Amino acid sequence: MERTVVRCAEGHVFSTASFPMQQAERLGPGRLLRCPRCARLRSVVPVALEKAVSEQ
Repeated sequence: MERTVVRCAEGHVFSTASFPMQQAERLGPGRLLRCPRCARLRSVVPVALEKAVSEQ
């Protein structure tokens, strides 16, 4: 199963196995997922893997 690295609206970076409707370009990159750090539904966007590794 492919995992997607995402960043929530609070700035937390995590990976998720489910990133719904990833192919739907007309909806934009943001989705609502539950962030494991703040435990709330947050708007998340995919992060380029190189960018995520260099920021941590």
